[in-house]
Amino acid sequence: MPSLLAERTEAGLNPRQAAAAGNVKVERVGRGRALRVLRGLVGIAALATIWQIAPNAGLVDPYFVSPLSEVLVAWWDLLVSGQLWTHLSASLTRSAVGFGLALAIAIPLGTAIAWYRPVRELVLPVLELFRNTAALALLPVFVLILGIGETSKIAIVLYACFFPILLNTISGVESVDKQLLRSARVLGLSPVTTFRKVVFPAALPTIFTGIRIAGAAAILVLIAAEMIGATAGLGYLINYSQYNFLIPQMYAAIISTTALGLAVNYGLVSIERRFSRWRS
Repeated sequence: MPSLLAERTEAGLNPRQAAAAGNVKVERVGRGRALRVLRGLVGIAALATIWQIAPNAGLVDPYFVSPLSEVLVAWWDLLVSGQLWTHLSASLTRSAVGFGLALAIAIPLGTAIAWYRPVRELVLPVLELFRNTAALALLPVFVLILGIGETSKIAIVLYACFFPILLNTISGVESVDKQLLRSARVLGLSPVTTFRKVVFPAALPTIFTGIRIAGAAAILVLIAAEMIGATAGLGYLINYSQYNFLIPQMYAAIISTTALGLAVNYGLVSIERRFSRWRS
């Protein structure tokens, strides 16, 4: 079984040299990818088997840890009845609005902070005060000011997503190779063109790291907020099921939350690859 050290230090051509020499083996790459997927599926199948067997064998209390088969039945009932889509759509709407607002505010502000020193000196001290305050710690404040409706939940998602995107935008823009900026100046590019053609593409991978972190934070924080005050949403469904001892339904809602988080993450990864094709 090869270790990480062996994988990273294995001698070989880099991708460009291999492509130039005609040594890229498409079939081998395809088999390697299929093997990775197969190993992942085996791991998931093992977890599912343990989840099914442990309650039935009495290793855990089946009342509190329902067998996977019962959880899947409960999940199917939620899907067929339409309850799952009702709660899922409520959570998706709140997450998407808060996440979108965070993108619209954090990327331009982070660019301005990194690009212009006066803006950085003015804004950064204020942002440092809020950056170290946990989003959920401010949830009571949002509820007091904005009420228990949709506005407070969208605001807490916006707050949780804002700082990962902002800080990675600042880092990405500041870390652009100075030689690239000098070359752009020599070519006579305007500041706007320099940012559009040089700075933003170079900073994009770092910005997307923050976007992916923010995507996960949007789901996590929203679920917690929905548990406190909501009448719909996956967090509300989990809390409602727990209070009413609908244990299989509770686990079904948790699985739905996990699936939503995975879908958001892989969706952002696909978008990142599409925008970063130039790197390859």
